[in-house]
Amino acid sequence: MTNRPQRLKLAPDLEISRLVTGLWQVADLERDGQELDRLSSAHALVDYADAGFDTFDMADHYGSAELISGAARAMLLARDQSTAARFFTKWCPTPEQTSRQAVRSGIAERCRRLGVERIDLLQLHWWSFQYAGYLDVMDELMRLKQDGVIGQIGVTNFDSDHLYLLLEQGYEVISNQVSCSLLDRRALGDLSTLCLERNVKILAYGTLAGGFFSEKWLGAPEPAQVGDWSKMKYKRFIDTIGGWTCFQTLMTCLSTIAMRHNVTIANVATRWMLANPAIGAVIVGARLTQNEHRTSNSAVFSFDLTQTDMGEIADALKDTTAIPGDCGQEYRKPPFLTASGDLSHHLGSLPAAFETTQRNGNSHALSGSEWEPIAGFSRAMRRGNRILVSGTTATHGQNTMICKGDVKGQTIYALDKIIAALETLGGSIEDVVRTRIYMRDAEQWEQASRVHGRYFGEVQPANTLIEVNRLVGDYEIEIEAEAEIIG
Repeated sequence: MTNRPQRLKLAPDLEISRLVTGLWQVADLERDGQELDRLSSAHALVDYADAGFDTFDMADHYGSAELISGAARAMLLARDQSTAARFFTKWCPTPEQTSRQAVRSGIAERCRRLGVERIDLLQLHWWSFQYAGYLDVMDELMRLKQDGVIGQIGVTNFDSDHLYLLLEQGYEVISNQVSCSLLDRRALGDLSTLCLERNVKILAYGTLAGGFFSEKWLGAPEPAQVGDWSKMKYKRFIDTIGGWTCFQTLMTCLSTIAMRHNVTIANVATRWMLANPAIGAVIVGARLTQNEHRTSNSAVFSFDLTQTDMGEIADALKDTTAIPGDCGQEYRKPPFLTASGDLSHHLGSLPAAFETTQRNGNSHALSGSEWEPIAGFSRAMRRGNRILVSGTTATHGQNTMICKGDVKGQTIYALDKIIAALETLGGSIEDVVRTRIYMRDAEQWEQASRVHGRYFGEVQPANTLIEVNRLVGDYEIEIEAEAEIIG
């Protein structure tokens, strides 16, 4: 087998390395406010490209990573106009940045910093799906794709339900970048099934657990503390799967397999990930001008894992505890499996999703729908500790139906809207005591019920599902909820 990185057609016009060089750690290296030397850092990226690692991933908040990448791209083009190097970036807007002007300004900034007129792959991260403005952002990203400003659109940290909603709504998404590793196998379930069905590739990050999957940590005592952001984050993952002893059992297994193939523990962890059919590429972080592992990484493509190897890994994983929730949940609800254990190094508090008003001692949440004043109702009302949420359909903005004809997509959108109303009035999904579901076709009950179960499985409120002859607006489903806040 060759040691050059394998290639992947992510899209007809986008061929990439299956080992993508990730630049998240630029932000960590610049924590003291001092930017990395741009010239030497750019030369390091050129060296990666020359070794076949010619695909680079970054984001708007990865320090000066976009600027370094822009300098490296200019060097590569000066040498060869037909360079195969590709540069991915992400835009991570706040819920308020949904207007056409805000989206175009955010993407224009990415282009300026990268020194490009067309971004190879623009990936959207969205902090909370209770803010449905991500659909407005996607509308504008699609227009920018048509204008030639964006080559392809991807998302990052989207769970299976919300990726499904985007695809069903018709958005052209070719990739979803999520945490996926031997520690964190959430993406290998429902998300992988969906991606295989809809030809979306998973770009896996965290596969090497921030460097914990290396010989340095084999048999090592548990660290009292770790210094860099990446290890701070993935130490939380290790704690969650069962702790350091459990991790060392897995490491011993990987070491045995690595010695069998004359490769490293990191090579085995990466090869295991690439063997999954939904995984398009693995993102391996680089600490520019410090630790560069191009030669070691190349060995990933020098061997295949045997059935015996795979069986031994499966046995080593049996006693581990699964990371809870779906992909991206570590950014959306406690326990936050991030470097800081919360979102303080990403953004401040999120604003309320809806406007509120006070009348006769009651609090009302208003979505801005033209029908609220006409029909005389609120999206939700709170009286004392009780919150009542009106019948909710998959209506976006004034009158846009989401996922027309699709029960699953409409259920996802409606439940997000209900949770947003609850949170606006000081409640949460945990406070819900009853839900009522009205369906046009009860034969499709299972699709709606499975989504309801993913949202309310830990709450288990009282629930009623009813078939009705017709819903206003020809929707497939309408849902209402009641909550009671204790304490």
